[in-house]
Amino acid sequence: MDFLWTSIQEWLKEILVSGIMSNLSGLFDSVNEKVADISGQVGTSPQAWNSGIFNMIENLSETVILPIAGVILAFVMTLELVQIIMDKNNFNDIETAVFFRWIFKTACAILIVTNTWNIVMGVFDVAQQVVGQESGVIIGDTSIDLASVLPDLEARLTEMDIGPLFGLWFQSLFVGITMWALTICIFLICYGRMIEIYLVTSIAPIPMATMLGKEWGGMGQNYLRSLFALGFQAFLIIVCVAIYAVLVQNIAVDTDISAAIWTCMGYTVLLCFTLFKTGSLAKSLFAAH
Repeated sequence: MDFLWTSIQEWLKEILVSGIMSNLSGLFDSVNEKVADISGQVGTSPQAWNSGIFNMIENLSETVILPIAGVILAFVMTLELVQIIMDKNNFNDIETAVFFRWIFKTACAILIVTNTWNIVMGVFDVAQQVVGQESGVIIGDTSIDLASVLPDLEARLTEMDIGPLFGLWFQSLFVGITMWALTICIFLICYGRMIEIYLVTSIAPIPMATMLGKEWGGMGQNYLRSLFALGFQAFLIIVCVAIYAVLVQNIAVDTDISAAIWTCMGYTVLLCFTLFKTGSLAKSLFAAH
């Protein structure tokens, strides 16, 4: 009976060890791939990210939104002219210089609206230049390799009893499902930001048409701040990835396999949380809403 029980134990241990190694092997591969892809995603301009979408948005902005912006610009500047006349007591106290200032202001507004696309792309070009310089300074290895964190992993597992092995197998299974969910979160953050950039740039002429208006100017100014927030969100994302790289490369080699697994996952959860916060943080820094 002892021989039979020992054989069953050895058989169960082999199954559990094999299952744990299978769960841990490549457990972080998908996350490693997505995290490594973050730097490439945020360091890409809207035009280079997807030229097809970019050309469609540019065509939509210039053929559909720009004429609407022209109407809004005419309304805003006419309203401002009426306000000037009313403030000057219906031409009684008006000066010629006031009209010249209004004409100059209108000309500048027309120049801004007609060159909106170049202005918007210029904002993102500046942001990409900053991100490119940042990446060269704080670039780091973001991959998690449990084989290097926990050397002789299989040998350690073989020495464990069935009870702890079963617990570790369940933990590795749960962590695997969680890491899969985190991979989706990272995908949503990176691609969601680019989609938001395309959406915001598609309607750019409308808020830019109000930029120099006395009453409506806040709309255009807030839009410009939002553009800078979107562009420099990439800077914050790179900082998050750099911090993550330092953390995962300094995971202490411990005899507690379970602790190392949960530590790796904890850092990845922390990365996802901070990535989600970069958008609101960037807007608060630029006072955009």
